[in-house]
Amino acid sequence: MKILQLNIWGGKLGKQIIELLSREQADIVCLQEVVELKGGDSFFVTTLAEIASATEYPYVFFSSSFSFKHMNRKALWGNAILSKTPFVTEDAFFTRGAFSDDFDTQGGDYNMRILQRVLIEIDGRQVHILNHHGHHLDEHKRGDEETVRQCKMIVDYIQKLEGDIVLAGDFNLAHESESLEQINSVLKNHCIENKVTTTRTSLTHKTEVCDYIFTSPTLVTKNFKVLNDIASDHTALTLEVL
Repeated sequence: MKILQLNIWGGKLGKQIIELLSREQADIVCLQEVVELKGGDSFFVTTLAEIASATEYPYVFFSSSFSFKHMNRKALWGNAILSKTPFVTEDAFFTRGAFSDDFDTQGGDYNMRILQRVLIEIDGRQVHILNHHGHHLDEHKRGDEETVRQCKMIVDYIQKLEGDIVLAGDFNLAHESESLEQINSVLKNHCIENKVTTTRTSLTHKTEVCDYIFTSPTLVTKNFKVLNDIASDHTALTLEVL
């Protein structure tokens, strides 16, 4: 099973996103900063429906944190999991805040954060796929008391699950942060294991590692990669799981 992780930057580079996903042919794709548009497509961003259709992913789980106005239509912003395998179960909950309708994108607090989970069956095994977009601090990626609380919430949830676990997302945290250390203590962090130095592209001045794929110790993994494609201001990560 191959997993791909990518913050798609609101779908600004739709052509490149679709080319990347079509080439990589991952079994599971975890996306953040996804836009879904009511009433059709957009000329300015590539929507989740367009991405899923163009890349032929039949199973899609979308969780929205807020809606906003886009060209006199209603748009939804959130996280999505795409899959070639049907979901046995789906679940999502807010680690901070709640859904905001008609959100003010110019001045509102956009830190409504969701953890998604789907359960799939691969070769007779049950695997939980979790997708998260972490709390954002403008000043740094070291986190604070709020990110510690949210990461502890994620760990508490993980520890109640039975079976193998893959957790992916843009966590907005440096891997040495106190917040992320909580997750590192229960799951294998493949960016740390592979000494990754950045998960950002040339489209931003930022150079930190903030995107991750984690797995439970029960999973055999191989071929972790940080891809060079410019499809976002974040790099895509891939990992194969046996």
